[in-house]
Amino acid sequence: MAIAVLSGLLFAAALSTPALATDYPLTIENCGTTVTFDAPPERVVTIKSTATELLLALGLGDKIVGVGFQDGPVPDEWAPDTQLTVLADRVPSQEVVLEAEPDFVYGGWESSFAADAAGTRDSLHALGVATYVAPTACRSEGTPEKLSFEDVFDQIVEMGAIFDVEDRAAQLVAEQRTMLEEIKPTSNLTGVWYSSATSTPYVGAGLGGPQMTMEALGIANIFADVEDTWTSASWEAIVDEDPDVMILVDAAWNSVTQKITLLNDNPATANLSAVQNERYIIIPFPAAEPGIRSIPATADLARQLQELDLNP
Repeated sequence: MAIAVLSGLLFAAALSTPALATDYPLTIENCGTTVTFDAPPERVVTIKSTATELLLALGLGDKIVGVGFQDGPVPDEWAPDTQLTVLADRVPSQEVVLEAEPDFVYGGWESSFAADAAGTRDSLHALGVATYVAPTACRSEGTPEKLSFEDVFDQIVEMGAIFDVEDRAAQLVAEQRTMLEEIKPTSNLTGVWYSSATSTPYVGAGLGGPQMTMEALGIANIFADVEDTWTSASWEAIVDEDPDVMILVDAAWNSVTQKITLLNDNPATANLSAVQNERYIIIPFPAAEPGIRSIPATADLARQLQELDLNP
């Protein structure tokens, strides 16, 4: 009987605990721009997979009226109940965006908000359309500070506040924190994050998502001293460092198969220890940009690392 009474009291207490709620109007500073929301957005255009997938992960798929520049299919766990309306394969024009009658445009890249793209933020605001740039991709205020998973969590929380779904956002952050804590970093390994390009490889530098992920994995980035998120490197520099592991980004326009073929066919890289021993771990492009997929992707990379024969 005592247990039953205690359970009843706990249940009553849970019911009496108020859910988190946004106090509108909500004004935020986003990537150098002040944005005010009088109510939760109802009609949203998302540009880039990072934006689309965060809203889906928060259970806001019914608010999305159009998407642009999607980098790949949505993971099954966040797949929408109905197919999303694709406005453009790349960044939709302002005319196409406005035809969807949005009250909010959420961009994964700051460059999406240009006069020859989805429209400038000022022009959209003047038309009553709020805008938001993923803070992890903001470049308008100069070289970004070093990115951390806390920045990813902050974006989830802020989006939860904008849409008045703070409880969902808090739960999502808690789940991802737990996942991050379960990742066991390796040690004494060096690596390079090879994103794209051939003659001049485009690689992860010391301030962005690649560095954040490599640190969680315990891999020392050979370009960690470059104070930028990404950088164009040289094969000679990579050969000089001879990294133990190569993180390869699998993109539709530059697949892992193409990358491995290049590495084997290029005399400058064919003798790299990572190439000789096929020490590759692979990340799909949509997960390679900082966002809701970052921690699940890091966990997957950690699993791939465990499966490699690592003898640096």
